[in-house]
Amino acid sequence: MDRITRRSALQGGTALAVTGALAGTTLLGATPASAQSVSFKPEPNARLRVLRWSKFVQGDEDLWLANTKKFTDTTGVPVRIDNEAWEDVRPKAAVAANVGSGPDIILGWFDDPHQYPDKLVDLSDLANYLGKKYGGWYPVCERYGKRGDRWIGLPLGAAGACMVYRISAVQKAGYEAFPTDYKQVLDCAKKMKANNTPLGMALGNAVGDGNGWLHTILWGFGGKMVDDGNKVVLNSPETVAALEYVKELYETFVPGTLSWLDPHNNRAFLAGEIYATNNGISVYYAAKNSKDAKLLEMAKDIGHVNMPVGPVGKPTELHLFTQAMLFGYSKFPNAAKEYLRFMWEREQYEPWQQAAIGYITQPLTAYEKNPIWTSDPKHTPYRDVMKNMLWNGYSGDLGYASAAAMADYIVVNMFAETCAGRVTAKQAAERAAKRAERYYRV
Repeated sequence: MDRITRRSALQGGTALAVTGALAGTTLLGATPASAQSVSFKPEPNARLRVLRWSKFVQGDEDLWLANTKKFTDTTGVPVRIDNEAWEDVRPKAAVAANVGSGPDIILGWFDDPHQYPDKLVDLSDLANYLGKKYGGWYPVCERYGKRGDRWIGLPLGAAGACMVYRISAVQKAGYEAFPTDYKQVLDCAKKMKANNTPLGMALGNAVGDGNGWLHTILWGFGGKMVDDGNKVVLNSPETVAALEYVKELYETFVPGTLSWLDPHNNRAFLAGEIYATNNGISVYYAAKNSKDAKLLEMAKDIGHVNMPVGPVGKPTELHLFTQAMLFGYSKFPNAAKEYLRFMWEREQYEPWQQAAIGYITQPLTAYEKNPIWTSDPKHTPYRDVMKNMLWNGYSGDLGYASAAAMADYIVVNMFAETCAGRVTAKQAAERAAKRAERYYRV
């Protein structure tokens, strides 16, 4: 929940000549070695700057910094890590792309690379190597990371969301676990409110939480912003049904959720103000690792289930997808590729996941076997969120339009103004479709 920006400079070591190659391919700055290993030789006097989002889980940041120091100790390449609030990463990345100056690597959101693909270094050699070594990328990762046959981003994974709930409150409402059917969810929510144990989910411009659960429900009813041909189809009976459902669900929420951003539901849950929400594993992490006896007791009462399934009959989840972008203005692209390779390898990636108790779900299938997913059964639902995930802009293409429409919070605002009662569901769908058409011109 700590959103304070931190800066850390990591230095040390003597530069090593690191070489290798992907089988059948000679890499820039690398020489053939083995099909099982690949590395990139950093440029002389290389130094890197990396911008990433601020942590929600302390273990994430601690191990990221430790792994970065290990990279510096191994290669001699100093790496500066800058952290920014979630909402600030996207505009800073766009500015860097436009002015041609800034961090070498930025960990951005969703389809950010597709806004400026020509400003990014081709990562195909690295991505193909990692995919072959670690069981392949999930399909949604290939959609986000690739532009045609070229990898323009390197998927790190997703801050996956599940329904996080107080077991005792749900059981008092008559359910053994939080339901995964939309009708039962609404029934459970009404009973929880009657028991003075309400829900609360973000309806403000929350990068992760607001986008996540509202896109999931829109798609769950069969609504979507555009069709396969990128034609705006948001103004549809399916969208109206989703809006009307969420408005009814909103009436069970604690007051104030129309202005909630990503930290708000964490705080409300841990304060005992809400008893169910959509969130990453960070709520459980905070309670489980607290020194407060009440929070430690709360951790025992926290349950997780995957996001509910709507009338379409299959998972339609959206999660906070993050991937690394290497900008073409970088003076040290080989060093940057080597840093990414190092951080994505099992020796660094799995301990990092473990330190954050699975806060980021992996993009590579081999990491499903990370013991973190089974060491505590409450972790397990987060293991498979990438399998259940669709992409923003579904079911059209990723590109400037999908990224811009997401950044403009068209879907989130459509639901929020319906819940606020400012317009009818039909009017909200019409207004949102017109906003979307400004970006989608086919």
